[in-house]
Amino acid sequence: MKLSVLIPVYNEKSTIAEVIRRVRAVNLGGLELEIVVADDGSRDGTREVLEQYKGDTVVKTHTSLINLGKGAAVRFALEHATGDIVLIQDADLELDPEDYPKLLAPLVSGEAEVVYGSRFLQKNVMPLQTVLANKFLSTLTTVLFGSRITDMETAYKVFKRDVIKSINLRCVGFEFEPEITSKILLSGRKIKEVAINFHPRTKVEGKKIRFSDGIYAIIYLFKYRFFS
Repeated sequence: MKLSVLIPVYNEKSTIAEVIRRVRAVNLGGLELEIVVADDGSRDGTREVLEQYKGDTVVKTHTSLINLGKGAAVRFALEHATGDIVLIQDADLELDPEDYPKLLAPLVSGEAEVVYGSRFLQKNVMPLQTVLANKFLSTLTTVLFGSRITDMETAYKVFKRDVIKSINLRCVGFEFEPEITSKILLSGRKIKEVAINFHPRTKVEGKKIRFSDGIYAIIYLFKYRFFS
């Protein structure tokens, strides 16, 4: 089996090479690895950092000339993914690729088709506003779709290839998170969650999510539940 790790990246010059190094260092228990990096129009030198992977047999890099958003970058990377399992990895260092074995085990064994890494199933230190916002969105998702979930906004989302390919994604920005979750649950599939480690960064360190993204997430959850 092959694992495709999709890395949407925008202005992460200081972390992208280390993220790729950590992904490559993970013991995948015999799974073949493919890394697909989609540079979403970076202007900070990220594109130049990615030049070092030209000709690499594991890392594929693709560049957009303009910045569109995380959803667009994920969709673009997905077009080039060839693995049996698809895992989404952010280009910062908030999440730990060493959690891959836990994330992949339910898919490899056939226990699940979709796995989310939850930051709230074990103790992780994070800002109070992050905890409150994410718990509210996850509770709202549970109420609207009738399937309990503790971390809808998690960046670690893992799918069997045929599952994510069957979902009609139209997202461009951070609405990728509510869109993919809503459409997975509306398709009748269950999401299995496993505990992951989380190391939050600040806006000064490059955190890009904004308060308005949370508001949009609420809007999109209602949109996909009642008007999709």
